[in-house]
This record gives sequence, structure tokens and C-alpha cells, in this order.
Amino acid sequence: MTEAKHQTGLVDRYQRHISYLRLSVTDRCDLRCQYCMPERMQFLPKAEILSLEEVYRMALGFMARGITKIRLTGGEPLVRRDVIDLVRTLGRHIGQELEELTLTTNGTQLSEMADDLAAAGIRRINVSLDSLDQQKFAKLTRRDRLEQVLEGLQAAKAAGLRVKINTVAMKDFNEGEIASLIAWAHGEGFDLTLIEVMPLGEVDGDRVDHFVPLTAVIERLEKSWTMAPSGHVTGGPARYFDITETGGRLGVISPLTNNFCAGCNRIRVTATGQLYPCLGGGEQVDLRAALRSDDPDENLSAALDEAMRIKPERHFFDISQRGAEPAQPRHMSVTGG
Repeated sequence: MTEAKHQTGLVDRYQRHISYLRLSVTDRCDLRCQYCMPERMQFLPKAEILSLEEVYRMALGFMARGITKIRLTGGEPLVRRDVIDLVRTLGRHIGQELEELTLTTNGTQLSEMADDLAAAGIRRINVSLDSLDQQKFAKLTRRDRLEQVLEGLQAAKAAGLRVKINTVAMKDFNEGEIASLIAWAHGEGFDLTLIEVMPLGEVDGDRVDHFVPLTAVIERLEKSWTMAPSGHVTGGPARYFDITETGGRLGVISPLTNNFCAGCNRIRVTATGQLYPCLGGGEQVDLRAALRSDDPDENLSAALDEAMRIKPERHFFDISQRGAEPAQPRHMSVTGG
């Protein structure tokens, strides 16, 4: 009876079918984006991080329970040594258990790795990019690497990867640059998705100073462009618009102004093997302990059952008061972007 139970898909207590795994391979990053982490970020000891062999075994357990899409995340996943070996191994499951294997990156390593990613089975990637102004980019990321990122984007394009740009909208920083960013991305053949600042982890400064509701951004864009709701859907939470003037697609992820939890199909696993059923929740299940137990297959599947039991109905992000505590103390780079 237990085995039959574990062969079923992942369904939480709100009858949401979970098919999408965001799998972090490292909490480390070669940038220090201000809204993501402090300058002197304390990364986890390498001894606490799952080996790539353990990550793969864990992924097999998820696929056995109905996960059909895996996105590799970090930190910056491409700074993990030998990560391309994991990509190749997972890529062999595309067209079988997996419908898609994707990756989110800051783009700094793409000029060297885009061809290998494409050869390993990845067909599209998300690249985080919040400004095309070199000084703004360096200020935000605390690293002067915009040129490196732009070279990586061209390498991804040449390798045949479909690229989506992820841009965090920030008041008094890139708010006035958003339209030009969209026009540039669409001119390059890239989609672009706008994201609201999320209150995760302690950072330098106060997020209330950066938060801009995307409802206001869209209203301004609609004064200049013809924007129609798109029927395009992905495995993520974005809703999309087609823009007539640019010929491209704009995504919007608005966890604060337009809660999207009712249709959540996602779970996240950190590089240490901690499963968080909700990005904004504190509920977690220790998959590393299951993997390293005497019966890893059984204990991993039992842990996934527990994750479905504790997955909350929704998150409760709020950026309305100065000095407010973050929704969760862990940084986005720890949970997996």
C-alpha cells in the first residue's frame, strides 16, 4: 500500500498538482545584487552543500513522483564546479520523465558555457538583468560586469538558446529605464519579465525605498504601447502581455500586488537539500537526511509526502512599513532564485 501511495503524483492539500522543481545547486554568487544579499554575504560551508551525485539522485526521486520540469538555480548555478556534468546527466531525461530542463543565471559565465548548455539539452534560460547602464549595473550588483553579461547573452543567442530577461523593478533606480530595457530585449529577440522586489533576507538598506508596484508600471507602459493580454503560459507564475510596437512579449511577476498562489505548481530545494514548499514560507523538509539514510528512496518519497501536507495556501509578502522584518530571514540566494 505504501509503495502504491508513493507512485502517485505530488498533490498538496489544496489539490494543486506539483510538477515544477526549482533546484538550487549553490548559494554562492559572483555578484552581490543589493536587493538579494548584503555586500559581505556569509555563504554556506561547502561541507553542507549536496554533492552533484546527491542532487541527481534527489532529482530522480522527484521525477518518479511526477516532476516534469526542473529549473537549476542558485545563487549563480554556473559558478558551481562541474555543474555542466549535472546538466548533461539530467538532460538525458528530457523527452522521457522530463518535459524541460531550464536554468536561471546572471549571465556572467554564459560566454564560456552557452554552447555546452545547449548541447546538454537546455533550450531556454532566464537571465537576471536590471539595467543596461554600466554605472547603475555596477552600483546594484557591486561588480562591474555588465559587458561580460552582454557578451554572455550574445553567446546564448548564437548557441540557439531562447532567452528571457528577468528584471526587478526598483523605484528611483531603474524605474525610468524599464521601457528602454523592454525595447532592447525585444529587439534582441528576448522576452522580458518584470518582477516586484520581494522581502526575503536582510539586506543593506530598506526595501520600502525600492518597491514599486507593477500595476503602476504597466499603467505607464500602456500610455505609450499597445499591450494585449497574452495566452502564453509557462511553468512559472508570470502573466504575459503582447506588445504591438515592439513585437515582443512582456511577463509580469507580482507577488505583492497580484497574488498568484492559487495556481502554484512549484516547490524549491536548496543546495543543502532543504525543501521549501513555499518561497515565502518557513515550512521545510530535510531531504538531505533522507538521501543519507539507510533507505533513501523510501525516505525521500515519504519526505515529499510530508512536503505536500505542509505546503501553505499562500505567501504573505508585505512591503508597506519602513523597518519591517523580511517575510523570511533566508536570502533568495539560499532558497534558490
